[in-house]
Amino acid sequence: MNVLVRIINCLLLVFGLNFAYILREAPLAANIAVGVVFALFLPVMCVFPSVRKYPTFRLKVLGDGAELILIFWITMISSAVFAGEFISDIFKGIDNWTPYVVWLIVLLLGESAIFWDGIIRVYLTSVQLGIKIRVLGIVFGMVPIANLVMLMIIYTKVRREADFETEKYKLDESRMNEKICETKYPILLVHGVFFRDSRLLNYWGRIPAELEKNGAVIYYGEQQSALSVAESSKELAKKIEEIVSTTGCGKVNIIAHSKGGLDSRYAISKLGCDKYVASLTTINTPHRGCIFAEYLLKTAPEKFKSMIEHTYNKAFYMLGDKSPDFMAAVKCLTNSYCEEFNKEVADSEDVMYQSFGSKALNSRSGKFPLNVSYPIVKKYDGDNDGLVALTSAEWGERFTPIYPKGKRGITHADMIDLNRENIAGFDVREMYVQIAADLKKRGF
Repeated sequence: MNVLVRIINCLLLVFGLNFAYILREAPLAANIAVGVVFALFLPVMCVFPSVRKYPTFRLKVLGDGAELILIFWITMISSAVFAGEFISDIFKGIDNWTPYVVWLIVLLLGESAIFWDGIIRVYLTSVQLGIKIRVLGIVFGMVPIANLVMLMIIYTKVRREADFETEKYKLDESRMNEKICETKYPILLVHGVFFRDSRLLNYWGRIPAELEKNGAVIYYGEQQSALSVAESSKELAKKIEEIVSTTGCGKVNIIAHSKGGLDSRYAISKLGCDKYVASLTTINTPHRGCIFAEYLLKTAPEKFKSMIEHTYNKAFYMLGDKSPDFMAAVKCLTNSYCEEFNKEVADSEDVMYQSFGSKALNSRSGKFPLNVSYPIVKKYDGDNDGLVALTSAEWGERFTPIYPKGKRGITHADMIDLNRENIAGFDVREMYVQIAADLKKRGF
């Protein structure tokens, strides 16, 4: 149905935008009548460019914005035929320029209305466009041919986003009553190094909201961004005890990313949290450390390391950390530290341990700084996610490797939806839903 509406809209628009040229030899009354009808049709079409239904207002604005961009692209290409004829008429000689001037004005104003309506909609509502494509769209906006190519790139991205998010919404609606993520014990999300839990910019992207839609109860570790494992674990253990005592839930299911997995293992093994933790799921945790981190610590100049440490600690102290310790955190990620850590920190028989790991395929797989670190980690650690080797991420009774499809790969940041990016062949939100659903099935 929507395709039919699109065809009708495009046919009417091509005629309406070029009516003054098409009817240049027709009576003035006919031109006025068509002009009035088109003037009424255009704003209605801009407000309701499609009949497709969307589950949310944002997706409606986004989807209709994509439709307007496509319509603009089609009508621009179609109107080029009349532009070619206009040039031919100039060479033949034009006696009456009035209809041509009216045509150019209507075409310019009409196409501008369609374009700006569409581009503003998608720029304001799209998550997937990102800053880079938005900037490129502005830069190439006035470059002939390149602007049309850029516009199709924008259209493709936002169209896929609108379609994907609509299907995602429908999936959640269809299983809402099942509450497949309603685990026996609440889920505690534990962040990795150099990040903090924030309501404004959630470390876990769209994952918590997706889990809650499907019945999960979520808490956060809220430990400082950079401390040694021993110190981070004290804060984490305090948080776990607080959750259990205030809610009466008995235990928690921990899902921890990166260094958060080491913090969680220490809290369970050394700080008595084994009685409060039902399961630990680690995501891209460097259980065996990072050889490249050890190499950097040994080779980097002391002045450089001191500068980075001082700058980081000062910045995160201002952001709320009480005692950030950049260097202590980095040392806990080294291969030698984790070798000793694994000897001393034994798994609890009362806790179920499982792990996930992923790998990027090249430097282009991730955003800065993962695109820079990937080849370094590749040299020293092999297949990796931009920071952690795939072999280092394996721990517990079950390890699930995430093997990417296509040429992109799945990075350290992708595994927590840090960039809010929809990746072809990998739905990170659904991965966490299935982790929680599995915990529920297993009685956790």
